[in-house]
Amino acid sequence: MFIDKARIFVKAGNGGNGSVSFRREKYVPAGGPDGGDGGRGASIIFKVDTGLRTLMDFKYKKKYVGEPGADGSKKRQAGKNGEDLILKVPPGTIIRDEATNLVIADLKHDGDEAVVAKGGRGGKGNQHFANAVRQAPSFAKSGTDGEERWVILELKMIADVGLLGFPNVGKSTFLSVVTKARPKIANYHFTTLTPNLGVVKTNFGDSFVLADIPGLIEGAAEGVGLGHDFLRHVERTKVLIHIVDISGIEGRDPIEDFDKINDELKLYNEKLSTRPQIVVANKADLLFDESIYENFKKTLEDRGYKVFKMSAATRDGVDDVIAYTSQLLQEVEDVELVSEEEYYRPELDNTAEEELAIEIDENGVYVVTGKKLRRIMYSVDFDDMESIQFFQKTMENEGVFDRLREMGIEDGDTVKIYEVEFEFYN
Repeated sequence: MFIDKARIFVKAGNGGNGSVSFRREKYVPAGGPDGGDGGRGASIIFKVDTGLRTLMDFKYKKKYVGEPGADGSKKRQAGKNGEDLILKVPPGTIIRDEATNLVIADLKHDGDEAVVAKGGRGGKGNQHFANAVRQAPSFAKSGTDGEERWVILELKMIADVGLLGFPNVGKSTFLSVVTKARPKIANYHFTTLTPNLGVVKTNFGDSFVLADIPGLIEGAAEGVGLGHDFLRHVERTKVLIHIVDISGIEGRDPIEDFDKINDELKLYNEKLSTRPQIVVANKADLLFDESIYENFKKTLEDRGYKVFKMSAATRDGVDDVIAYTSQLLQEVEDVELVSEEEYYRPELDNTAEEELAIEIDENGVYVVTGKKLRRIMYSVDFDDMESIQFFQKTMENEGVFDRLREMGIEDGDTVKIYEVEFEFYN
């Protein structure tokens, strides 16, 4: 099954927690704190595998969670890092952050990879918090949470040349003649239901990749027929070969067909309408009136197009089309699908969870939440005065007390931070 779009959830592993431990050995008095650091959480990494041609693997499994880092332990032993989770995708896959619709990565070549969700950092053990005054810290830091997000995967095929045209104009036949690809061919509309790729080797020794895009019809850009699903595969191509049925055996006007397809390209993506096009009048062996081709050729050449007469079935004119295509490819620059403005930048992501949020519940309790605060709560031993002083100082540095004062808190009011409640005093 050909799948070229998928929506999945990725969650990187959380960092391991730092350890609270003290060195206790028979002949080492006052050994001091020796809690080790937590390990780093696993990151979620997407990597190109040229053996893949579809996003089928992501159709049924929608959730991917990375391994958490292990907690630190005594004797300054750091926790084990989580093993990164590598998800393989076909070349030409674009990864978007669903919340912002911005591009995280455009993976085009073999071995290209991108970190889509970073693993959490490991927390520091209590060995790091000892100083001249606080010689036996009874607290450590917890690991940070791994990143999580919904992402959209879009496969936009890697091909140098794309074949355009209405259904049943001979695109698949042309592909089978000039490459080793063997697409399904029959005399009815929508024989091709998925894009087909083939490598064309020219008489000059070079080669290029040719893609047969399923037939477009009028209204494709709005979702009619198959075109809406597969127009994205034309976007990477440098040159388009527009095949038109010149025989008229189906009662259609070739110029009208040509204009309708180009209208759909323009509606879907304005840039596609400016892509170099080679026009091929196919099924010339069935043409009963030569003046039809001559009129077609003159009309389109007046518009600036290069027009070829061809019969894919008999191979007449095929070599001329391939030779000109090869020459044109050398003159056309590579296509960049994603501009700098479309790339995701974490510092501009306003959808991330707010670090600090304060609400007053129905009982007048000030409820404080935030990712960073949750980590701090783990670090505190509320039976130890030094640990409580560390907690208070951290709250002040994070601006929690300032925010509470701005909201009108008074001495004796209750503050709740997750499972812990305490009375506020300036």
